[in-house]
Amino acid sequence: MAIVCERPKLKWWEHLYLPALAKGMRVTLGHFFKIVSGKKKVTMQYPEEKWDDHMPEHYRGAPALVTDEQDRERCVACQLCEFICPPRAITIHPEEIPSDDKWAKVEKRPQSFDIDMIRCIYCGLCEEVCPEQAIFLRKDYAITGTSRAEMVHDKSKLYEIGGKRVGLVNKWNELK
Repeated sequence: MAIVCERPKLKWWEHLYLPALAKGMRVTLGHFFKIVSGKKKVTMQYPEEKWDDHMPEHYRGAPALVTDEQDRERCVACQLCEFICPPRAITIHPEEIPSDDKWAKVEKRPQSFDIDMIRCIYCGLCEEVCPEQAIFLRKDYAITGTSRAEMVHDKSKLYEIGGKRVGLVNKWNELK
């Protein structure tokens, strides 16, 4: 059974486009006069002024890997971030942990973990899907390089810029 939605009946002046046009011009001119009078600032002089002071709370920056308090890598090479990445910017090659290692119960770790920052769209899906909280988006917007190869961040670079995170990590939980 189809649901039929009735359109509302418009008044005679609502059929004209001039009132809507006048409303839009009023908003546009209001913004224009705020900018001209100096009450509102539009352009940021980038090298001298930076966002660091008033970075929006919801800003999603570039992804980085983090370690725990004891400098152990949190990543278990589950590859969920690689599979969910829309532009396929993440590449992970897992390796097994030797059986004589103390943390052999984890089974694997990343042998290589690369993120191509040119392809990354900073969507945050990798951070959301990570079960071990190993990847975080940092508040960094000035990511530069002189070549394409320089923009591919490997595991060591990602850990260097990611730093440490404190908190429970399922990977190192003895009860699991």
